[in-house]
Amino acid sequence: MATFGPVEWFSANAPQLSMNVSLGYFAWVMFQAAIYQYLPVRNLSMGQLTPAGNILEYRTNGLGAWIISHCGFLALSYFGYVNPAILARNWQSLLLSLNVYGFLLSAFAYWKAHAMPSHQGDRKFGGSVWYDFYMGIELNPRLNNFDVKLFTNGRPGIVAWTIIDLSFVAYQYQLHGYITNSILIATYLHGLYVIDFFINEDWYVRTIDIAHDHFGFYLAWGSTVWLPAMYTLQTQYLARCPVTLSMPAMISLTIGGTGGYALFRSVNNQKHLTRRTQGDCLIWGTKAKILKMEYKTGDGLTHQSVMLISGWWGLARHTNYLGDLILSYSMCATCGFHSLLPWTYAIFMTILLVHRCWRDEDRCLRKYGKAWRDYCELVKWRIIPGVW
Repeated sequence: MATFGPVEWFSANAPQLSMNVSLGYFAWVMFQAAIYQYLPVRNLSMGQLTPAGNILEYRTNGLGAWIISHCGFLALSYFGYVNPAILARNWQSLLLSLNVYGFLLSAFAYWKAHAMPSHQGDRKFGGSVWYDFYMGIELNPRLNNFDVKLFTNGRPGIVAWTIIDLSFVAYQYQLHGYITNSILIATYLHGLYVIDFFINEDWYVRTIDIAHDHFGFYLAWGSTVWLPAMYTLQTQYLARCPVTLSMPAMISLTIGGTGGYALFRSVNNQKHLTRRTQGDCLIWGTKAKILKMEYKTGDGLTHQSVMLISGWWGLARHTNYLGDLILSYSMCATCGFHSLLPWTYAIFMTILLVHRCWRDEDRCLRKYGKAWRDYCELVKWRIIPGVW
C-alpha cells in the first residue's frame, strides 16, 4: 500500500464484478422463481392471521426446488459441463453480485410499499426513512400471487446454501488432494438444517419471519447476501485451511449437532401440534397444558391463541432456540479453535436469537397484555432452563 497508495492498492486487490458471474446469478434467481411459481404443490399452506385480519395462502414447494437444484448441479458437475468448485473459485465476484441484487431488492421493496402495496392495512411505518428501509413497511409484499418475502427468504439463498457447501468440498479436494472429515460433518449438519427447513416449510409460514417481520433490507439483503455468505463460513474456511478431527471429536460433534437439531424439531413440533389441535393432544404422554389468550386485530375482531405450558414449553419460553444454538456451535466446532472467523456464525446466531427472543416477547406483551405476564410467571425461563 505504501508503494502504490491506498486508491491504487484497493483497485488492484478489491473483488471485481464479473459479467459472466452476474448473469449466472441472475439466471439462478430466475430459475428459482420459475420453480417457485410453477412447480406443482399438493396443498397451499395457510399463513397466520395478520394484524389487519388477513390469512394468506403460500406455495410451499421448497423441497422439490431443493431436490431439482441439487440434482441439476450434481449432473452438470458429473458430466463435465461445470467445474464443481465453480462457486468457490468465483466467490468474491459472486458476493458482489449478491450485494447488487440485495440492495436493488431492498430499494424495490421500499418503493413498492409506497407505490403499490399489496395489503395496506398490514403496512407499518416507523417514522424514519432509514428505519422503514431497513426493517420494511409491507408485511407480505406480493406481485399478483407471487409472494416476494417467502421467495426471498426460502429460495435463492437457502437452496444455494448446501450447493455452496458442495462447491467448497470440491474446492478443498482440488487445492489439497483430499477431503477432510471436518468439512463433511459441517456439510452434513448444514444439510440437516436446510432439508428440515423445506420439509417443514408449511410450518415456516407461521413463524416470526413470515408472520411478523416486515420486508425491508433486514430480510431482503439478509436472505440474499448474509445467509449464503455467513452460513457457509465453516466450509469456506475448511476448504482453505483443512482440519482433520479425531474420532472422539468427530463422533461428539455429529451426535451433538444432530441432538441440537432433534431438540429444535421436537420443540417446534409440540407447538405446531398444540396449535393445530387447539390443545386437544398429548405432550410427553399426558394431556397438554395450555393457556388461552385473547387479542384484537386491526379490523376490531377478537381472536384467541393457545399457549402450551407443558412439555418443552413448560421448561422455557424459547427452548427451540437452545436446540438451534447447540446445532450452530457444533457446526463451528468442526473448524477447531485456530481462528475466530468460522465461529462468527455461532456468535451471530447467539446475538440474533437473544435479540429475537426480546423482540418476540415485547410483541407478545403488547398483543396479549396481562395474559402474557401471567404466562411468564408460569414459565419463568427464556431459553436455557434454570439459567436464563
